[in-house]
Amino acid sequence: MKKKLSDIPVSVLDLATIVQGDIPADSFKKSLQVAKRVEQLGYNRYWFAEHHNMENIASSATSVLIGYIAAGTSSIRVGSGGVMLPNHSPLIIAEQFGTLESLYPGRIDLGLGRAPGTDQLTSFALRRNLNDSVDDFPQDVIELKNYLAPRSGDARVRAIPGEGTQVPLWLLGSSTYSAQLAAALGFPFAFAAHFAPALLQDALKLYRHNFTPSEQLQQPYSMACINIIAADTDEEAQYLATSFYRLALGIVTGKRKPLQPPIESMEGEWSDYERASVMHMMQYTFIGSAKTVHEGLQSFLDETSVDEIMVASYIYDNDAKIHSYELIAPFFKKQDYKN
Repeated sequence: MKKKLSDIPVSVLDLATIVQGDIPADSFKKSLQVAKRVEQLGYNRYWFAEHHNMENIASSATSVLIGYIAAGTSSIRVGSGGVMLPNHSPLIIAEQFGTLESLYPGRIDLGLGRAPGTDQLTSFALRRNLNDSVDDFPQDVIELKNYLAPRSGDARVRAIPGEGTQVPLWLLGSSTYSAQLAAALGFPFAFAAHFAPALLQDALKLYRHNFTPSEQLQQPYSMACINIIAADTDEEAQYLATSFYRLALGIVTGKRKPLQPPIESMEGEWSDYERASVMHMMQYTFIGSAKTVHEGLQSFLDETSVDEIMVASYIYDNDAKIHSYELIAPFFKKQDYKN
């Protein structure tokens, strides 16, 4: 039997996007406004993604932002989508998320990524030991998991706080690598279809076929992140989407800027090649009225059978962004929070 959208929860991915004219402090306040509203709407999670040296993204200190949002909400799960583990010592991440879990018990998720979330020069600046490699990722994940596990009598290095908290671990990816590792470790898996759509189906198939049950998870659990811009009409949504097109164009050209206001038309803004590159990146992007977006989302669910959908929305005006989340909330299974 095919799933309906109403059978699965919906969540939010936030990069604390800096819009033109704002400073990071403004982005944080806007993120909290969104988090409070989506909690009221029954969204399941609110995650931040770690990026560095990008003038349009303010979510570099991911664990600090998670604490800020968790403190300003009461029930929604808050976490990382993800922490880029090659940038950090597993012990430090265990301590940070052990602290968060101690402060906000039962509400913290720890999603882990293998990429640095930045350019090569910045990744060197982030690491004290330049001999570290992403090839160490599986061992680092296991080390982190062990720090969060119940106390081992012979452990000489312990995460305090962290030990025994067993913060739920997720693996995130945009290829098949993390899908295979998540399957081997028995972790939930989230795919970054919002910017790297090409290997989504292959990754989900590998994950489900090779999944090994673990203490954390008995059955495979998959989530895909996509982009949504919903508005009262298709025309208004397409207008709002021009901000996102220009943001994505900055990724393609290497000329990143804060999120720009929407414009009437993209004509003259990009070459044919640049437009094609942006549209390929945005394969799983749903833009339009509630009816249009619902149809697209149900088709996506039919195609993927994911267990949860996570939504990224790059909209210049924060009220319009919140309205987009309001429009799609009724499609999904609502979390019945007891506030």
